[in-house]
Amino acid sequence: MGAALCVAFAFTSCKSQESAYKKAYEKAKAQEEQNQAQQPVQEAPVVTPLVEKPADQTTVTNVNNATVRTEDVTVVSGAGLQAYSVVVGSFSLKANAEGMQSTLKQAGYDAQIAYNSSLNMYRVIASTFADKGQAVQSRDAIRGSQFNPKSDAWLLFKK
Repeated sequence: MGAALCVAFAFTSCKSQESAYKKAYEKAKAQEEQNQAQQPVQEAPVVTPLVEKPADQTTVTNVNNATVRTEDVTVVSGAGLQAYSVVVGSFSLKANAEGMQSTLKQAGYDAQIAYNSSLNMYRVIASTFADKGQAVQSRDAIRGSQFNPKSDAWLLFKK
C-alpha cells in the first residue's frame, strides 16, 4: 500500500512540472511577441542617386613641402648618386639590400645601394635626380607599386 502511494505520488508530480514548464514557455513567448510589437518600425534610408562627372586632368605636386631626409651616405653598388634620391628599402644586412637591388634592376630601374655608416644601414635607391621636383614625381610613382606596397618610399638628400 505504501509502495502504491509512492508510485501514484511520483506520477502526479511529473505532470505538475510539465505544466509549469509549459506555462513559463507560453509566458516568455507572449512577452517576446509584445516586445516585437512595441518596437518602432524602421524606415528604409533615402538614397540619393550618384551623379558622375568627368574628372579634370590636374596633377598638383607640392615639391616645396616634400619631406627630405639628409644623410651622409657612401655608394656601395651603382653608378653614383645625384643630390636627391628615392629610397625604397633600408636594410642592416647588405645581402638583403642586394636582393632588392637585383629585383629593381630586373624591373628596369637603375637601382643602387648606399651605406650610412653612422646608422649601419644599407639604403636601396630606385632612382636619383639633381632636381627635387623630379625626385618627388619618381617617389610618388613608386609608392604603392609592387616594390613599395606600404608606400614608404622617401627622399634622401646626399650631404
